Amino acid sequence: MSTPDGIFISFEGGEGSGKSTQIRLLEQWFRHRGRDVVVTREPGGSPGAEEIRALLLTGDPGRWDAVTEALLMFASRRDHVERTIRPALAQGQVVLCDRFADSSVAYQGYGHGLGAHFIRQLWKLAIDDFKPDLTLMMDLPLETGLERAGARFANVSAAEDRFEKMELAFHRRLQQGFREITAAEPHRCRVIDANGDIETVAARISATVEQFLTSQPA
Repeated sequence: MSTPDGIFISFEGGEGSGKSTQIRLLEQWFRHRGRDVVVTREPGGSPGAEEIRALLLTGDPGRWDAVTEALLMFASRRDHVERTIRPALAQGQVVLCDRFADSSVAYQGYGHGLGAHFIRQLWKLAIDDFKPDLTLMMDLPLETGLERAGARFANVSAAEDRFEKMELAFHRRLQQGFREITAAEPHRCRVIDANGDIETVAARISATVEQFLTSQPA
C-alpha cells in the first residue's frame, strides 16, 4: 500500500473501456485540488518497463506462451514499482496508473487460463503485497469495447494491438476475471459504468474518488 500521504489509484477494464481518457481527466481533477500527480501505465511506466512493453504488446497473438507472458509482465511491473510508483508515493504524490497487477490476474490468469492463484503467487514474489489504494473497474459491454479498440488502431501502423487481436472467447474470460476480482475485493475495487459520453463517465469517477477520499482516516 502507499504511504499515508501518497495515493495510488489504478484503472482496470477490458479493451476500449476509456481508461486513458479518463485518467487524464482525473489528473486534472486532482491538480485543481492542489495535488501533485504522476500518470503512468502498465506494461511500462519506467525506462526498463517500457522496453518490455514493446515485447508484450506488438507482434502475433501467439508470440509468447502464457507463462512467459506472465513473467515478462511481472518483470516490467517490479521495475515500474521500484523506480516510479514507490518514489512518487514517498513524496506524497497521487499516482494514477493505466492497469496494474489485476490486469495480469485477468489477462494471464483468466484469459490465458493460468489461474488466479498462479498469478497471485507471482504477484507476491515480484512486489510482495503491494496494491493500489483504489482500483476503478471500467465496465463496458464487451462488443462495445472491442469496437472502440478496433477503431482506435485502425489507422495506426505497428500498433500495440496484440491483445485486441485475440479471439472473442479470450475477451469473455477476461471480462469474467475482472468481475471476480471486483467481487473478491469490494473495499478496494469500485465498478464504474463506462457507458455514456466522456463527461458523464468522468463525473461518475470523480464522485467515486471523492467518496473514497472522504472515507479515509484523517
